[in-house]
Amino acid sequence: MTRKIRVLVAKPGLDGHDRGAKVVAAALRDAGMEVIYTGLHQTPEMVVAAALQEDVDAIGLSVHSGAHLTLFRKVLGLMRDKGLNDVLLTGGGIIPQKDRDALSAEGVGRLFGPGTPLKDLAEYITTEVANRRPLV
Repeated sequence: MTRKIRVLVAKPGLDGHDRGAKVVAAALRDAGMEVIYTGLHQTPEMVVAAALQEDVDAIGLSVHSGAHLTLFRKVLGLMRDKGLNDVLLTGGGIIPQKDRDALSAEGVGRLFGPGTPLKDLAEYITTEVANRRPLV
C-alpha cells in the first residue's frame, strides 16, 4: 500500500492574491494528495516550520508579489538548514523565465505560470516526490 503524497501550499510574504493557491490546493486534493494550505501572509520561517510539523513531501509557494527570488531563496535556505533535503520546493506565479532558470540552478523545482494545466502540476509533483522519498 502506498501512502498519499503530502503537499504544503503556502502564500508567503505580503501577497494577498490567493485564488490561484486555492485552485491548486483543490486540484492536488482531487489528484489524491493530502494538502495543507497555510493561508495568506506566511513568513518563510512559518512555511518551513509547518512543513516540518506536517512532515510534507513537497512545498508549493504561490508568489504574485514580485518577491519570488527572495522568498524562494529564503525558504530553500531554511529547508536546507532544517535537513529537508528530500522535500520538493516548487510553486508558481508571475515569475520571469530568467528568474525561473536562476532558482532552478539553485535547487528549486519546476515553477509554473498562469494557465498551466493543473494535471501537469499534479503529475510533476507525483514524479518528483517518488524520486525523492519512499511512498510506502
